[in-house]
Amino acid sequence: MAEAALPYRVLARKYRPTTFSEMIGQEALVRTLSNAIATGRIAHSFILTGVRGVGKTTTARILARALNCIGPDGTGGPTIAPCGVCEHCRSIGEDRHVDVMEMDAASRTGVDDIRELTESVHYRPVSARFKIYIIDEVHMLSKNAFNALLKTLEEPPPDVKFIFATTEINKVPVTVLSRCQRFSLRRVPVDQLGEFYAKLVESEGLTAEPAAIALIARAADGSVRDGLSLLDQAIALGNGAIAEQAVRDMLGIADRSLLFDLIEAVLGGDAKSALEIMGNLYAGGADPVMVLQDLLELAHFLTRLKLVPTAGEGDPVVEGDRARALPLAQKLSMPALARTWQMLLKGLGEVQTAPSPLQAAEMVLVRLAYVADLPPPSEVIRILAEQRDSGGSSSRTAAPAGPGNGVTATATRSVAGDGPAPSGARLALAAQPDAAPAEVESQLPAPQNFRDIVELFEKNREAMLRSHLIAHCHLVRFEIGRIELRLAAGAPRDLPNRLGQLLGEWTGQRWVVSVSSEAGEPTLAEQEERRVRDLREQAAEHPMVRAVLETFPGAVIEAVRELAPLDPAGDPAAAAPESDELSDGEESA
Repeated sequence: MAEAALPYRVLARKYRPTTFSEMIGQEALVRTLSNAIATGRIAHSFILTGVRGVGKTTTARILARALNCIGPDGTGGPTIAPCGVCEHCRSIGEDRHVDVMEMDAASRTGVDDIRELTESVHYRPVSARFKIYIIDEVHMLSKNAFNALLKTLEEPPPDVKFIFATTEINKVPVTVLSRCQRFSLRRVPVDQLGEFYAKLVESEGLTAEPAAIALIARAADGSVRDGLSLLDQAIALGNGAIAEQAVRDMLGIADRSLLFDLIEAVLGGDAKSALEIMGNLYAGGADPVMVLQDLLELAHFLTRLKLVPTAGEGDPVVEGDRARALPLAQKLSMPALARTWQMLLKGLGEVQTAPSPLQAAEMVLVRLAYVADLPPPSEVIRILAEQRDSGGSSSRTAAPAGPGNGVTATATRSVAGDGPAPSGARLALAAQPDAAPAEVESQLPAPQNFRDIVELFEKNREAMLRSHLIAHCHLVRFEIGRIELRLAAGAPRDLPNRLGQLLGEWTGQRWVVSVSSEAGEPTLAEQEERRVRDLREQAAEHPMVRAVLETFPGAVIEAVRELAPLDPAGDPAAAAPESDELSDGEESA
């Protein structure tokens, strides 16, 4: 009878390190433990932290073997390089050593589980040098469980060691952390992961394209175990041969040529082509989130090339992209690249949370296309300054002017309809007669009263200060160049200084604003409320209004409109602004 085939072991278990020398990317940890063991300064408790798959549990098991190894001849002591052949090394490696207890805190979180552990601590090891407790995902323990562990953790017996592992160190109480020697396992660099996976593929007798291995190493995001799981999947997909395109399809990564087409269309302001390319990528199985992440990576690479033209040399993932990316990077400005990065980063968050990721991704591309032709703010400022100095109305490439800069902007397009601005579109900056330049505004006549000051703040779009002047300022004295106010609760402390500074800038003369303890006049808001109240009371005394109120019980006067007198020609003047609004279903007089 034929011997049954051995069950398949996944790569993550088959190539799990058994010694510190086999670990990759954790040189600092290995060096520290080596020195501690060599000098006999071994802590009684360790806590290992890091992202998933970097080797926390593996390190704990190797450390347990290192502390209990007795060597091939049975006379050895703790060592950084356990022999792997003694009884303790073999039984710990096979998870059957009676003195090495591994506990998953995710499934045993209660205080009773920890009490059982602390009670067993007082018994000496059965056969090993140290009794070792490995608690994985220790942050999952309850508060009471942590409290039950504290005393034992601080003063354990000399032959007991604790090794904790966690992915969320911030959830472990500080009282526990202070009793442990902490090791932070870092993410393994991409190049080290790539070398490790390439050797592993070779030892398995398989073939793989370097770019495919590099893609898997990047997708692993520093986690050795995640990358091994992806490698297992890629081997099954390619039936022993790992190709770059197959890995791209497996990971949902966009085709690089289409990705370049997409970013060129977006940065060229061609929203229509960008949406078509995005649709093709989506139909081909690309995830919209992955597409935006790829665009972010590409924007970063273009920025690096802009600063360092040799960036990416030797990297198998991007080496093939440099021929197309370098001319594009040289053509784009740094502000455009920075703007692209910021908009993609914000858009990525929107795509990740949107009900329809594809629609959200398309809207991000449309936004990028519409701002593609806009110059940076510094260029707009320069153009505005030149135009102001010349007093001309020449057409220059510029963004729409913001409020308060003395000009308004109108966009001219070469195509009708609602498309993005074509490449080379110009925004004509034309001086308008109702918009005065800054130097003209600085020569405005001085306000003659406090209401003039409020109107001046409204004209200069200082809405926040204007609201404080209306609601929180009681006028005590006013004369041109000098104001005394009593500030009500809610007024900012720096209001007098800001008021005097802005008035000086706008009128060209010095204004002194002081705070008084005198009562002063009611605020303008209070005066307006009183005026409206008086108007309602006067209206309520009108015979016709009284008749209406008596005829319709419950009716109230909601608004009173003051009508201007007839002009000399006999035509009614335009009605004055309403004192307040009329609600639906209520009478107005």
